[in-house]
Amino acid sequence: MDPTTDEFQQLLKRAAEGDSVAWRSVVEAFAPRVYGLVRAQCRDDELAEEIAQSTFCTVAAKIGSYIEGGRFESWVFRIAMNRLRDEMRRRKRQARNAGDEPLDASAARPVRRDAGVEAAESVDRLRAAMARLSEADRELVDLRHIGGMSFKALSDYFEEPVGTLLARHHRALRKLRAMLEETGLEARDLGGEER
Repeated sequence: MDPTTDEFQQLLKRAAEGDSVAWRSVVEAFAPRVYGLVRAQCRDDELAEEIAQSTFCTVAAKIGSYIEGGRFESWVFRIAMNRLRDEMRRRKRQARNAGDEPLDASAARPVRRDAGVEAAESVDRLRAAMARLSEADRELVDLRHIGGMSFKALSDYFEEPVGTLLARHHRALRKLRAMLEETGLEARDLGGEER
């Protein structure tokens, strides 16, 4: 569902007025994208689920006072990313206080036994390359490709002009491609297009 349509604006209005069917539609439209984005950032299924739930609890609490300006999508993703950053900072503090190594969420990810070895290696290389991107580049790529945000919504989210974000996105993808090529992996190996 496109968050910029009048139909979606009416859905938000009904959800804010307490219409549970409208609220369910809003959650169904955004929950998979929020979960996917958070999961890509932290690589922890349980944490991603917790952050997604927390995000929608916040949205439910504030939707009545939310003033729609065509920015609902960026508002929801900003809440999710802020929740994730807060949680990661909290975990880092706890890890330091306990004298342990900082938590590595990628170590807890399940190993897919049914995937082919080549596919698993390709995914691992992609994850490693994504981890080498700056936090800002990784967030932009994840919001665009996992969160499915338009460049207009990204402009609202980052409070930057669309042209700037297009350039940043292009540079981030070029860096990612170069890192993947260093490992001998090409876009077609991941199901992407050659350009």
